[in-house]
Amino acid sequence: MKNKLIILLGILLFVILLLVAMFIPLKNSKKEYKEKMLGIDYEIEKNEASIDKYSTENPVVAMYIEKYGSVVIELYPDVAPNTVNNFISLVKSGFYDNNTIHRLVPGFVLQGGDPDGMGSGGPGYTIKGEFSSNGFENNLKHEKGVVSMARGNDKDSAGSQFFIMLDKSDYLDGEYAAFGKVIDGFDNIEKIEDNERVADSDTGKLVNNLTIKKAIIDLKGKEYPNVEKN
Repeated sequence: MKNKLIILLGILLFVILLLVAMFIPLKNSKKEYKEKMLGIDYEIEKNEASIDKYSTENPVVAMYIEKYGSVVIELYPDVAPNTVNNFISLVKSGFYDNNTIHRLVPGFVLQGGDPDGMGSGGPGYTIKGEFSSNGFENNLKHEKGVVSMARGNDKDSAGSQFFIMLDKSDYLDGEYAAFGKVIDGFDNIEKIEDNERVADSDTGKLVNNLTIKKAIIDLKGKEYPNVEKN
């Protein structure tokens, strides 16, 4: 009788533990984040708007990344003028609306701007690389939060893809055209870094691409030249 009681108690304990385990989320399961919009209104028809919250003479771009919220980037026309002109043109044209973020290398970069979402797409043209190894003085360091242009082996092959630095990487200095910096919403970038899964650790390709729902720009009352294309 005593042995039967011990067996029944053991079975009961096993069932209880099984039920508890079913309702406890896995440690590595995806978290759900409330979109942090930073008070920015993206419900506008065009892509140019006033973003008065940020008092700078430089152009300011706000991007709405679905599931996470806003990321605000200050552009540096004095550092990489044609690269900035290109970015301005793409934002104003709506090119980045419903575009993708397709690549994540934790501790290194988050990359987007490819309409195909695979890492090889662009706007249909390229621009000259504004960095020192390509004969152009650019002293903006690739530190955390800095935004730079992605490219292929050809130094003049950048188009629309850009990356955001997740940490400092000295070896990129002088080899890629850094042209801006995240000035607000970097915590949303960190949430992406913590939460999104990478399908290929060699390339950084995400399991599920993220969507840039809309990008808007405040030119702060200035005009900028048309982009010079290759």
